[in-house]
Amino acid sequence: MSLPRPTISTIACTLAALALAVPASAQFRPRMAPEQVFGENYHVEGGIAFWFPTADLVVQSGGSGALSGLEGTDISAKNDLGLQDKALPQFNLVLRPARHHKLRVQYIAIKYEQTGVLPRSIDFNGQRYQIGLPVNSSLDWKALRLSYEYDFVLKERGFAGFIIEDKQTDVRVDLQTPLIPAQFAHAQSPIPALGGIGRFYIAPRLAVTGEVTGFRLPESIDDRYRAHYVDVDIYATVNANNNIGVQAGYRSLDLGYKFKEDSGSMTLKGVYVGIVARY
Repeated sequence: MSLPRPTISTIACTLAALALAVPASAQFRPRMAPEQVFGENYHVEGGIAFWFPTADLVVQSGGSGALSGLEGTDISAKNDLGLQDKALPQFNLVLRPARHHKLRVQYIAIKYEQTGVLPRSIDFNGQRYQIGLPVNSSLDWKALRLSYEYDFVLKERGFAGFIIEDKQTDVRVDLQTPLIPAQFAHAQSPIPALGGIGRFYIAPRLAVTGEVTGFRLPESIDDRYRAHYVDVDIYATVNANNNIGVQAGYRSLDLGYKFKEDSGSMTLKGVYVGIVARY
């Protein structure tokens, strides 16, 4: 007994519809919302850190006035004066008036004071310091950075930008002994610098940041003046929420200068840890 034609047509249409039907799970695929990162929603950010650098500081100061023309010795703060490495405080402030723009201030109080006996004779500021002479010395380097940062790339998991900054550099070296009047050498100058910064969020609460700024004044411009400054900073930030985070990183500061009769070569490299707060 054969089925009526309408029934066969109905069955055929039903089977075809079932064969071509797309599973409900394939028809509806909800769009996954991006994970929210913590630490980028703020207008003011302040931070304090303690830096543990290894210091390599060499200074030279020639004679001036009646002692002009007497060349100074390259004095190693560690080998000649007995400098010991120590932790240095670092203060940061960031103002963010708009998403792409940041105004940054950073200050590091770099000061070393030590007492030692000279292992060799040295010349400083036109004065001769004989071997075996006890010397009290200090090196004070006020490192102030005033920066503008423009983030030209802003993504959900990070950003990239460039930095224009003024490195206010103020270096003073003092030597005191029982036999020679106290002597000092002082060099102060603003040093412009350019650089870049990038940040990537490995996880919503974990970001890795790297930045480099630098400047070089060629000796060919004026042999009485030259300077270079290279600052490299790489760090990770773990954010508890948008307002509080902790940081750990590695920083290298390399400064070299010559201002008339005085010159210096100063390198600080080491790790640091700190905390940041945002509003």
